[in-house]
Amino acid sequence: MVRRAWPWILLFALSLPAVTTRIYASDEVQYFVFLRSMWFDHDLSFDNDYRYFDRNGIASSPAFRATVLEQPTETGLRLNYGTIGCALLWAPFYAGADVLARLMPGTAADGFSHPYIASVCYGSAFYAFAALVLSVVAVRRLPGQPTAPPRRWARTSALLVLVSTPLLFYAYVAPVFAHACSAFAVALFVVTWLHVRTRWSAPGLVALGAATALMAMVREQDLFFAAGPAVDFVLALLGRASGRAPEASTGDGASVPRLLASAAAGCAAFAIVWLPQAIAYLVLNGHIGPSGLVARKMTWTAPHALQVVFSTTNGFLFWTPLFAIALAGLLLLALGRAGSADGRRVAACMLVMVAAQVYIAGSVESWTVAGAFGQRRFVALTVLLVIGVSAVLVRARTRLLQALLTILLASCAWWNIALMVQFATSTMDRQRLALGANAYNAFVVVPRELPDLVHRYLFDRKSFYAAPAGGARHE
Repeated sequence: MVRRAWPWILLFALSLPAVTTRIYASDEVQYFVFLRSMWFDHDLSFDNDYRYFDRNGIASSPAFRATVLEQPTETGLRLNYGTIGCALLWAPFYAGADVLARLMPGTAADGFSHPYIASVCYGSAFYAFAALVLSVVAVRRLPGQPTAPPRRWARTSALLVLVSTPLLFYAYVAPVFAHACSAFAVALFVVTWLHVRTRWSAPGLVALGAATALMAMVREQDLFFAAGPAVDFVLALLGRASGRAPEASTGDGASVPRLLASAAAGCAAFAIVWLPQAIAYLVLNGHIGPSGLVARKMTWTAPHALQVVFSTTNGFLFWTPLFAIALAGLLLLALGRAGSADGRRVAACMLVMVAAQVYIAGSVESWTVAGAFGQRRFVALTVLLVIGVSAVLVRARTRLLQALLTILLASCAWWNIALMVQFATSTMDRQRLALGANAYNAFVVVPRELPDLVHRYLFDRKSFYAAPAGGARHE
């Protein structure tokens, strides 16, 4: 296992200088203060933390003050639209930074100084790579394929997803957002499901319940990924109840009561592991659940479901065209006749998971995520995108198809990188895409200026970014 992982470890280590170690937006502050306040103040009162970032000009604006310093929660504390999961994942890195800060002369051991900020940034980059490694594992665990995808295709797909999606931005440029951690938590959840579903045993469902809780604590919207395994489990339960011959996912002969007992154990594990988030909700909001200000942003009929994918100004498909290739791969897995019925069922459940994310993203009033890079809510799909792209790569057997696919995939990667450059240099409207202007910049302007841009990123990174007014808004 270590021998197979060493290329990823080496690549991660070599990429560390590319990580931008700073906090610059409101959302990042809100995720970070959970960790800082619990570690140093032993509470969830964020007033002093917010005032530090406001006083030091990091997230200082009238909008920031009006949101988190002037509006109390239902319990009289300060608002926080984030969740506690990132803080839990970052904690080991933060602990190391705390030790380092106390050993470094002239470094404030206050939770705010550079070692602490850098620790969570490197932590997010680590979790982005861990998401990719888990995605490769998920590809290898897919059931019922006529031939196992060569490991190189899985690794290639993972690297393509990294460079062709907003994951690259949220791992290296703005790592204190929740999205790199979200990609990891969802990938862990999917790998756990693919392992557990072979028997649906009580220990397996306990592990799946715990993975579900972690996923929901990192980002509330990610709980909707549970729809896919839930459908899979119900089909397995119905198959057992009908007395059909067991397949890989029907519980390996387990009775219906035993499957239900295993499911109850999984639900109990979810409740126990999710307890820190429940406590945080109670302390901050006086009830289990997000602030009412978040709930008011939701329209549960998902009026923007089509726009969040197909809008030419803010849609996921135009920000990240690799999504079309990955979706085609998942459809091939679900509808193709080459694999087993069980493999097609797993792929169909993955399509349910994609649809659930489109639904929840299309239910939010701020569906455009204007001012942020890309349709960032879909970074959580990383593992499913890797699976879909891998399916396409495996099935491109002729030289012509391979050549066309190479051109297409290279274009997707460059489009994402070029948009990152335009976003960072403010040569595009950060509120929306303008496809004609973005394309001209991507294929004419950016290549011409690339050497200077690379030099600036490595040696003068501050020249790229100015904190947007008020920081990015919470999703």
